[in-house]
Amino acid sequence: MVMPETERSASPALRATAPTQTRQAAEAVPAGDAPAGLARELGEEFGAFADAERRRLGLERGPAHWQEAPPPALGPEARSRTTLLFGGLTAMHDAFIEAAMAAQGYRVKALECPTNEAHQLGKEFGNRAQCNPTYFTSGNLLRHLMRLRDEEGWRTEDIIDRHVFITFSACGPCRFGTYVTEYRKALRDAGFEGFRVVPLEKRVDIGAQARENGLALTPRFYLGFLKAVIAGDVVNAMGYRIRPYEVVPGATDAALARCKAIVCDALSRKTSVRRALRRCRRELGAVKVDYLRPKPKVSIIGEFWAMTTEGDGNYGLQRFLEAEGAECEVQLLTAWILYEVWCLRSRTLQRMMLRRRAEDKHRRDSARPLTALFALRLTSALLKRWFNAYARALGLTGYRLPDMDELARLSRDWYPSELYGGEGHMEVGKVVDIVRKEKAHMVISVKPFGCMPSSGVSDGVQSLVTARYPDANFCPVETSGDAAVSVYSRIQMVLFKARARAQAEFETMLAGAGLSAGRVTTLAARRRRGRTRPHYPSHVTACTGANAVHELVGPR
Repeated sequence: MVMPETERSASPALRATAPTQTRQAAEAVPAGDAPAGLARELGEEFGAFADAERRRLGLERGPAHWQEAPPPALGPEARSRTTLLFGGLTAMHDAFIEAAMAAQGYRVKALECPTNEAHQLGKEFGNRAQCNPTYFTSGNLLRHLMRLRDEEGWRTEDIIDRHVFITFSACGPCRFGTYVTEYRKALRDAGFEGFRVVPLEKRVDIGAQARENGLALTPRFYLGFLKAVIAGDVVNAMGYRIRPYEVVPGATDAALARCKAIVCDALSRKTSVRRALRRCRRELGAVKVDYLRPKPKVSIIGEFWAMTTEGDGNYGLQRFLEAEGAECEVQLLTAWILYEVWCLRSRTLQRMMLRRRAEDKHRRDSARPLTALFALRLTSALLKRWFNAYARALGLTGYRLPDMDELARLSRDWYPSELYGGEGHMEVGKVVDIVRKEKAHMVISVKPFGCMPSSGVSDGVQSLVTARYPDANFCPVETSGDAAVSVYSRIQMVLFKARARAQAEFETMLAGAGLSAGRVTTLAARRRRGRTRPHYPSHVTACTGANAVHELVGPR
């Protein structure tokens, strides 16, 4: 039989499937029909040819899909000689987590904040068109390992054997789930093949993963981790309140360095963190501040890594804004943990409404849902109380963690809360909440170039929000590692409007009080508040200077 030209030119896979379909179609036709008999004969011939081709090409068992081999397990016996590398949060958080984990017997090392050098190194050894956090994180890890090899004289085999990189991973509507594979690819191409990268998947059994890799996720481990995270949040939040208004430049950073040492010492020695924060309150209270300076308040939101990092990953956004005369309001990790708890509670409620068709799966996923809901609500309440206790110890007054139920309600008209990924509806709810409660003069949504979840929200959904709330001074920016001038220029243009709003609020408050700026300054000097403990004016409007005027002329 002569095969048609299209069949001869078809790929082996196509030739393997098409004759099978023809044969099945032929067998379905009655045998007494002559055309059906011819079709059956052709189907058998095509089927025989396909079977022969499969055997010739070694495809009897189907195509072999590529699968990434899991990293070698790190047994508990290797804990004393293996250093766990991690990083990616703020410098304060990384230092506190390092101290808390070291107190539990781990050898840990927090990597330094990624720089543009790390970004270029990540691009050199990574795949093209990856997300910025991939390049910065992988390049930062490679830079540390190369320093051990080239400057400190470590053998490559010893580096691989005695170090492990701990990171988080998850499946979602972006490339976050492929980060681990990218890290391993970059490590292999840089000469560190076999280096262990241990991902902790938040949507699978983290406990099983941890036990296989020498991590004992006991209640003591979680308590130490949460202590470090919450303490880092309150110290960072206090620093961003004080630094824009310091009288002596650099005094806040010097006080924060002393606070870091005090809290790290408490975490490493397993002593009271609240007592350490009270000592930090005296350190920060000694910083002289002048809140009677109208400054625009800028809230930084967006993709988690881009809005959290403090270095070249977002062009040093926080320090740039402060240099431009702004006050930054950053997002805290405690709020992100509360959001994850809220998502678990939301999914539990949704599963409770499912019809029981697949009994086994439903029973496994939704077993005792009321107990799960109670535990999640209790976890959320305890986290808030814990945060408030640390905030009071440090003197962080008037700070309120976001209400997740309220954010979901505020964002419901534009973004359904059932869509999980990135910060989900929280980014939309934050903007609406900021505008309605006059919390900031400007909102910057920062995300890596090409970030699918955050770009879809900040460049798409937020346009509907700003149309509904024209007072929202919203500025979305993307980071690519090499566009600092463009980003700075765009922010400066929007910041001009924010600066004018802050000045107008300050002058309106002065006019309402019937005082001049000089008279208000005299009143502030006479009261001398903030000498023994940090003080921050209570919220009335977005401008901290206007709030300070209101506090001075209001009831004593």
